[in-house]
Amino acid sequence: MADTKNKTKRLRSQAWYDNPDNPGMTALYIERQLNFGLTRKELQSGKPIIGIAQTGSDLSPCNRHHLVLAQRVREGIREAGGIAFEFPVHPIQETGKRPGAALDRNLAYLGLVELLYGYPIDGVVLTIGCDKTTPACLMAAATVNIPAIALSVGPMLNGWWHGERTGSGTVVWKAREMLATGEIDYENFMEMVASSAPSTGYCNTMGTATTMNSLAEALGMQLPGSAAIPAPYRERQQISYETGKRIVDMVHEDLKPSDIMTREAFENVIVVNSAIGGSTNAPIHINAIARHIGVELDIRDWQTIGHKVPLLVNLQPAGKYLGEDYQHAGGVPAVVNELMKHKLIHENALTVNGKSIGENCKDAKIELPDVIRSFDTALVQDAGFIVLSGNLFDSAIMKTSVISKEFHDRYLADPKNPGAFEGRAIVFEGPEDYHHRIEDPSLGIDEHCMLFIRGTGPIGYPGAAEVVNMQPPAALIKRGITSLPCIGDGRQSGTSGSPSILNASPEAAAGGGLAILRTGDTVRIDLNKGEANILISDEELAKRRADLAAAGGFHYAPSQTPWQEIQRAMVDQLGDGMVLKPAVKYQKVAQTYGVPRDNH
Repeated sequence: MADTKNKTKRLRSQAWYDNPDNPGMTALYIERQLNFGLTRKELQSGKPIIGIAQTGSDLSPCNRHHLVLAQRVREGIREAGGIAFEFPVHPIQETGKRPGAALDRNLAYLGLVELLYGYPIDGVVLTIGCDKTTPACLMAAATVNIPAIALSVGPMLNGWWHGERTGSGTVVWKAREMLATGEIDYENFMEMVASSAPSTGYCNTMGTATTMNSLAEALGMQLPGSAAIPAPYRERQQISYETGKRIVDMVHEDLKPSDIMTREAFENVIVVNSAIGGSTNAPIHINAIARHIGVELDIRDWQTIGHKVPLLVNLQPAGKYLGEDYQHAGGVPAVVNELMKHKLIHENALTVNGKSIGENCKDAKIELPDVIRSFDTALVQDAGFIVLSGNLFDSAIMKTSVISKEFHDRYLADPKNPGAFEGRAIVFEGPEDYHHRIEDPSLGIDEHCMLFIRGTGPIGYPGAAEVVNMQPPAALIKRGITSLPCIGDGRQSGTSGSPSILNASPEAAAGGGLAILRTGDTVRIDLNKGEANILISDEELAKRRADLAAAGGFHYAPSQTPWQEIQRAMVDQLGDGMVLKPAVKYQKVAQTYGVPRDNH
């Protein structure tokens, strides 16, 4: 319920629309808002102006349903006594933007910061969904720190192909294997992959989209139970209405992101991410949000806090079910409730509905026990990320919940060295080189090799591409070897089931150890010690670094647009959230700097 005592508090928007001390500017601000039908009485009534940060568009099919959902948000805002102003956010579509959607996360963030701070907005509904839209919106809300609430667009309905569930993203890897072995042809390949996208909404697997929307709820920034509702369900429009209503009360209560996104909330996020089998992209985005809100969060926290948490959610790629099943099983509240039973959740962490996460989830139940497991029936016991370091990089992560039995038996089951393996490095200079040479017999790729890819990080690509998900040559796939160890300074799709070592920081383009790696080198990975090293002498290591410096450093593709050059000049590494370095010093802007100066 809204705190009616605070309804007399002067709103931020009144500095624009109701300032008797400066009638000239007030008239200038207000008169153009009247030209499409609003009235001066409305704008000067003291009703909160609520922004709807619209991420849906034809360029963003995963979020396009927000164009419809925004109507219900508007109705909720109006019902609660607010006035809705809808405005566009720079579009980000994971499967559509070249050279990569991650390039646009920080661009969307910057634009939204300017909108939230520079316009007469008292609170905002953040329309989230496709991978990067969620962190972009939450990062901006963290920086400006006006009341904000997130609204997920929801996953697509389950995909089906010949009687089996087909998950968006995950089906691609299976289809590639079948195409390589001749089980299907090109037409079947296209139809099989397309079957995974049967409706509006984002990926129906536990890819980065479902992960980040689930984590937005675990963080406390969405209404409880709202993350997993499929996009076409009636409940999705119903929760949109409730979200619109709630943000008006949040403005009256002055409930801000800094009140919700605390260290305890971020620790809850790490635990939930392990339990749901969340994407390897989560640490990048969550660490970025933490940096913008001013919470200390280190990449190693993901192992310290999250590694010993079991995998409870049986969704592709780590399991077999999809988004609709996740919703029917109980969604995020059911997962949190099970974690609460084992004292893994900070139950007092505040959420956008004004209650704690413990209050919100205390009565949640697991409705489908094969989809959301209990601790006793968990799919994997230690399901969190392992953080590795060594002379290859300062940090990189490996997702343990997708390590298959076949992969484990081949690489991690040596009784003399359990959890450790060595292999011959095959190095590719970006995805084009990989696709061109992966079938080259002269490379001699066998089951004892490791595939490396470099030049794919925030600077090198630019924007850090999802290209580390490399597959073995067709000859190995035909022998049943469907995955090789893959290591790179880029990212991997959250829908991938490959247990790769990702997000290597610093990247080759920033002088990381991958820049001096050569095909034929022996590399040792030790998951027990958290180490990843080229097995060469210190003298050889020093010589290679000197040679690299003499050659002018690691060479990468030139910038193709102004934004690529601008971001490359100031972007941080994946291990530190890939934020824009100058941006993190701007925190709680609305409170720190007050209302911006007049424009005339």
